[in-house]
Amino acid sequence: MTLARIADRIDRPGLLLFLPAAMLLALMLGGEVAIIPLSLGTLAAVAAMRRGRGTAVPVSDQVARALDLALAEGTATGASTGCFVIQFDDASDLCDRHGRVRQSGLLAACIARLRGALRPGDRLYALEDGSMAVVLGPTLRLDFEAMVAIAGRMQLVVQQPMALSLDVAQVTCSIGFCHARLLPGADGRALLDAAQVAADEAGRHRPAAIRAHTADLAGMRAARDALRAGFAAAIDGGQIRAHFQPQVSTDSGEVTGVEALARWHHPERGILAPGQFLPAIEGTELMQQLGQAMIAQGLAALAAWEKAGLRVPTVAVNLSAQELRDPGLPERLRWTLDRHDLAPGRLTIEVLETVIAAPSDDAIARNIARISEMGCGVDLDDFGTGNASITSIRRFALRRLKIDRSFVREVDVDRGQQRIVTAILAMAEQLGLDTLAEGVETPGEHAMLAQLGCGHVQGYVLARPLPAEEVAAWLRQYRDRLARALRIGIRAEPPN
Repeated sequence: MTLARIADRIDRPGLLLFLPAAMLLALMLGGEVAIIPLSLGTLAAVAAMRRGRGTAVPVSDQVARALDLALAEGTATGASTGCFVIQFDDASDLCDRHGRVRQSGLLAACIARLRGALRPGDRLYALEDGSMAVVLGPTLRLDFEAMVAIAGRMQLVVQQPMALSLDVAQVTCSIGFCHARLLPGADGRALLDAAQVAADEAGRHRPAAIRAHTADLAGMRAARDALRAGFAAAIDGGQIRAHFQPQVSTDSGEVTGVEALARWHHPERGILAPGQFLPAIEGTELMQQLGQAMIAQGLAALAAWEKAGLRVPTVAVNLSAQELRDPGLPERLRWTLDRHDLAPGRLTIEVLETVIAAPSDDAIARNIARISEMGCGVDLDDFGTGNASITSIRRFALRRLKIDRSFVREVDVDRGQQRIVTAILAMAEQLGLDTLAEGVETPGEHAMLAQLGCGHVQGYVLARPLPAEEVAAWLRQYRDRLARALRIGIRAEPPN
């Protein structure tokens, strides 16, 4: 059989889905070396075919056409159809844990399982972005509950554990779907797009989330897209500005730092908090631009306050896992510090506990170690919310734990809260880490945290996040209040 005829047989959506399974079989029988000739042969065959026949039709167009046919048949018979989009959760983590070859084999096995769970009239496609699309054959009595049940069945077959040579792996997936009756009069492309919107929303709530397309969801997606489209211009136009919230010592009362918190000064919607725009830019390069802007503005503010005779020891900036994985991050931090003539100890990088608690990420660990070796501080943010183990905490070069607001709320009156905070403080002391409680809102919470031995506090009890130009006035007022309190305390001391 000629190479062209082989290519002609394999370059079909149904047959292509068996190639990953063949790779997994080759891996099991002959090891990783066996996959090389299979992969090269497949690529050569497909390349030969495409040279002979021209550019292949995009898979998404094939899905749209299949949905058009299903919609037309459903109109004629009174049946209905629907589209599912399946995203494998944390596929990059599978690569980190098992290697790229085994990752491909695991995903191939999941695809084979999905195909086995579908009915004869359903069709499965591998989309260009690595997700999967399922076109349901026209079905009578297909309602919302049936669609949810189908999604649940697909999740169940995917997540069954798979035995490797020395390990067991488990893959989960998040699924979005759209029932044709939710989009009256829509064509196949609109149905696929709606399912992809639902899948993106499911991916935001992964692992193993299921979301259906709704009109509200479409509106939310449109709003997020609009925010994302305007964000880069907002950074360049100075609309993304750092606001600063003070941190003080519970021992001396002195200001020990500030945290830089992003605010979007939107010309039409007013000041937007991070929760209103971060979901729109997560997973894009805009996150890196945001981090760079916050670091640059934070260090510039430190230098400006210093010139005004108002020393703030450090500024803290929260960086995402995506930013922390960038190999150029440490050198960029060094360059920005040098630009403002500030020592590395003046900058603190905050890392979310969910990042530390995630499966091993050597790139992040190396970067955090390099940042710490430079002399910058590294704080573990939102501690208590991400299930980080002591082993994972010790693996990273941390300086301080930030106790999440959920454990701080009403700590002055809730004995359960006091026991939790006491346990956190005891663990931090044993690990040689400093502590800071965030979200402190009342004098009672502040006083109890000081009594329990928490090193620093941050929250509305001190100040709301302030624009850089208002921080100087707050610092002067706070310094004066602290000085008056110290003078009163000295006068009140009994004579020796």
